[in-house]
Amino acid sequence: MVAESPSPQSPGDTTGQGRLAAFRKAEELVRRRPLDALALLKPLLDSDPDKPSVQLLAGRAYFHSAQLNRAERAFTKVVELDPSDHYARFVLGRTLQRLGRLIEARAQLRMATAMNPVPEYQDALGEVSARVALSRDD
Repeated sequence: MVAESPSPQSPGDTTGQGRLAAFRKAEELVRRRPLDALALLKPLLDSDPDKPSVQLLAGRAYFHSAQLNRAERAFTKVVELDPSDHYARFVLGRTLQRLGRLIEARAQLRMATAMNPVPEYQDALGEVSARVALSRDD
């Protein structure tokens, strides 16, 4: 999957370089310093709320900062904008898993795995499926 970059032009930024630089810096920070990544993304979220790449990166930052409900909303928006985005479905499934919504998580992980059967997706699906099976045995 190749995520598109934010629009190069925006009001108040005649070169677009500032917005692109903020997006790239947020990509670098998303795992180590997700709150800093979110601060950089805020203007992009305000100006480009329907950009899948911006929502996906924000969702990752929310996920890594344990803002799981916000992560769910961001990833759901990406899936609505691009239903074929297997990575968005994967991270939505992982978010739902952390929220304890295992049936919903399993559905998203099944779709992600069907679209792109990589080991990471398969392992996540197996983990959630096993937890669902255990919860039914209780």
